[in-house]
Amino acid sequence: MSIELANESGIDVPVDLVLDAARFAIDRMDVHPGAELSVICVDLDTMADLHMRWMDLPGPTDVMSFPMDELTPGSRQSGDEPGPATLGDIVLCPEFAKTQAKQARHSFDHELAVLTVHGVLHLLGYDHAEPEEEREMFGLQAAILDEWYSDRRLRDRSKRQSRRDEDLLRKTGLLDPDGD
Repeated sequence: MSIELANESGIDVPVDLVLDAARFAIDRMDVHPGAELSVICVDLDTMADLHMRWMDLPGPTDVMSFPMDELTPGSRQSGDEPGPATLGDIVLCPEFAKTQAKQARHSFDHELAVLTVHGVLHLLGYDHAEPEEEREMFGLQAAILDEWYSDRRLRDRSKRQSRRDEDLLRKTGLLDPDGD
């Protein structure tokens, strides 16, 4: 899976976090591993322009999604069939997200993770225009985020344990200082 991130927002964005959340959501939704995704971070004015142009709504918003190949969850392909070329584009507005995070009393990083997963779900055809759609999409979004946070905790714990093991092996002389 290829994910490109371009930050044109002027705001420092935790790139690894956004890419990790996107990758996890795409994998969790069983999208073909050959899918490509583009994430673009823009400023308030650019987002307001996009919001008006594509949604006919004034002012900036937090995230917009522009699907390309109309993929659906579970669209992994097997055999000789080629995989989908491009999932689409997610446009994030970090400045809007910062304000939104502060209002919701959670971290900027969490807000970006939520918006990234939200954007991926929109690319896969999920919507929240109707109450039933909203329940489904936001329930799935919450489940993916919960699983992602659990997975991150496990990966972090594993990395810490590996470092402790390496330190112990070095101290006992079973591993040379260069890690060989």
